[in-house]
Amino acid sequence: MSPPLIAVSTSVTVDKYPERAYVNAAYLDAVQQAGGVPVPLPPQLAPSARAGILRHVHGVLLTGGGDVDPARFGETPHPTTAEVSAARDTLEIEMTRWAIAKHVPLLAVCRGLQVLNVALGGSLYQDIPSEPGSPLDHSQAGLQGKARHIPTHQVKVRDGSRLAGILGALELDVNSFHHQAIKRLGEGLVDVAWAPDSIVEGLELADEEQFVVGVQWHPEELVGSDRAAFNLFAALVSRARDLA
Repeated sequence: MSPPLIAVSTSVTVDKYPERAYVNAAYLDAVQQAGGVPVPLPPQLAPSARAGILRHVHGVLLTGGGDVDPARFGETPHPTTAEVSAARDTLEIEMTRWAIAKHVPLLAVCRGLQVLNVALGGSLYQDIPSEPGSPLDHSQAGLQGKARHIPTHQVKVRDGSRLAGILGALELDVNSFHHQAIKRLGEGLVDVAWAPDSIVEGLELADEEQFVVGVQWHPEELVGSDRAAFNLFAALVSRARDLA
């Protein structure tokens, strides 16, 4: 049996020349370690090209990156809003809705979790220190530019949730690189993991027949040392294999 193909969304440079599409290698490595074949999907592809690729993939991975445009959930930008790409927002929201409509397994990481929520009609806190406010550093500011695999806060996971079953744990230490966060939940989503300050750290689709899971931390950076992190990619690839 051929390994399943996993569409991996890419970041894109904003207001820089030359324009680039790129993805952190850790995502590609994590998918391959789990037995899948990553297929980067950049926003610059024409709609017909994207559609052609999606016809052949068996799973979707939404990656981290810049902020989701607040206009997507009816708000004006906060002063800290940065790295907004309309093309990337459009691509990833379309990928999310396509995956759910086609029952294609989807794993959403950091920004990806936020895209998943917005794609289903939810909203975001635009800047955690401003609203809702928190003493917890969700951006690992003291470690910027250093090892991304260092956990800095704990997450608790709801017992009985799909996410808990995948991780094999109800408590874990995670890394953290974000300043936006889940505010109003999107339709059909349930929150299943939280940081100590109650910021949502995990989402899943209430429909148990579908594999749609999102985490706010960066498990791709932890797969070499954390079994729970590896389990997320293994679960995505396993479900994708059913479609291969």
